[in-house]
Amino acid sequence: MSHSGKNVESVVSHGLCTGCGTCEGICPQSSIIMELDKEKAIYLPSIKAGGCTFCGMCVSVCPGKFVDFKDLNQKIFNQPSSDFLLGHYNNCYLSHACDRKVRYKSSSGGLVTSVILFALREGLIDGALVTRMSKDNPIIPEPFIARTEQEVISACGSKYCPVPANKVINEILKVEGKYAVVGLPCHIQGIRKAELINKKLKERIVLHLGIFCGTTKTFSATNNYTNQLGIDEINISNISYRGSGWPGKLSICVKNNDESYYEEQYLKYYSCEFCSYTPWRCTVCIDQAAEFADLSFADAWLDEVIGVDKCGSSIVVSRTKVAEDIIQKMQLKGVAVFSQITADKVNKSQGFFPRKNYLELENTCLWPFMGGIFHDIIMMNY
Repeated sequence: MSHSGKNVESVVSHGLCTGCGTCEGICPQSSIIMELDKEKAIYLPSIKAGGCTFCGMCVSVCPGKFVDFKDLNQKIFNQPSSDFLLGHYNNCYLSHACDRKVRYKSSSGGLVTSVILFALREGLIDGALVTRMSKDNPIIPEPFIARTEQEVISACGSKYCPVPANKVINEILKVEGKYAVVGLPCHIQGIRKAELINKKLKERIVLHLGIFCGTTKTFSATNNYTNQLGIDEINISNISYRGSGWPGKLSICVKNNDESYYEEQYLKYYSCEFCSYTPWRCTVCIDQAAEFADLSFADAWLDEVIGVDKCGSSIVVSRTKVAEDIIQKMQLKGVAVFSQITADKVNKSQGFFPRKNYLELENTCLWPFMGGIFHDIIMMNY
């Protein structure tokens, strides 16, 4: 009996995997593990021999294969998307954290960290799915559930490498509590899809924090850059892609005979060459704004900020009542400053948004440039 298309092997074989890790996190048999494909320099799911029962759950939650934008908008927000580029939203803000240390250490504005810290202090959540760089291997990301303020702060800043964050949702399913999750659009898509078929997960995740994304980068981006610097990745003791003000800088600590320290400004190292190391699947993504989050966050590439704001400010898009309530409470308690801006200003601030105009959304498919034909061919193979 053929089981073709009944697990994520079919997604991987068609090149559709986003590397989000949802399949590992949701698998009822714990038979999927996200492993590093050294040739492609990305994470891909691997199925343990004899472990899969072909229940199809991993395919059902996979954002790489298919995302029904119309259906998800209706089920999450009870209405269609209100903005073609931005998705459904209630309000848009320019914001920054009032804690100067958090603001300075973060990529821009410190709002993601501040929201999580505020939610912990207020008892809104018991933990948050976040990502830090591994202490044992600093070039490898480590998704985990942060339950203390110190753990939350350890996850500050962007990680310009593949992150299979959603593999950690299995801990959310095992340990009772209320949780926030932080992720890129594909992570949020995967979690929202998983919540549709797992009531426990939906009850426990009370806050979805999405980060705008202009495509992730493979591990080859960092490897190529460190090679140009003459740094052996084995000797890296710490790496930080952003932080130390805005727009920030790349910082690398190298431990050999003597400890060396390298720095490069963000706008210099984050070049066309660095960005060329992009997984193919990212290039056909139509959700750069994390449309299914409660709150979405982005760098504030605005005229009033560029060249003026050295500490960092964030664009914040509020999409739900839960999100709006948190914003109002944070403002009232002096945790963060919010000033309302238009959706048009948000859209113009993001240079990668214009490409969405070329994408075919009529049938909520993800396959641009071919008018949905590519999607139909793939689905036939399933």
